[in-house]
Amino acid sequence: MQESWSFELPNFTTLPEGLEAVMQQKQIELGIFLSYYYKKGGAVVEKVSQASETQFKSPFSGTLRVAFDLIYFNACRDIHQQEREEMELQVNWDEEKRILRLQGEYWPTRDGDEI
Repeated sequence: MQESWSFELPNFTTLPEGLEAVMQQKQIELGIFLSYYYKKGGAVVEKVSQASETQFKSPFSGTLRVAFDLIYFNACRDIHQQEREEMELQVNWDEEKRILRLQGEYWPTRDGDEI
């Protein structure tokens, strides 16, 4: 499994500007995007922040490490726990369309066992 999410940013012209805008203005969408990785475990992602400086490979791509809170909540089982996690994201900027695309880590998925 490898998830990706695109952000249309018509008011920004460079990758650093776009990243800054996403980290400040698109917190809910970032949380939804990262939550796809943890949905089987019953967690949602909140409070996404940049964990390290962006490593630019070119003016249009790079890698970004983000930190976030994983929230596990189940009222029936009286579970409410929180832990901090990090993930490295691939960042690509389409200058012409002004679209920022984030791609998460690759997590292999296991097929069902045969009987």
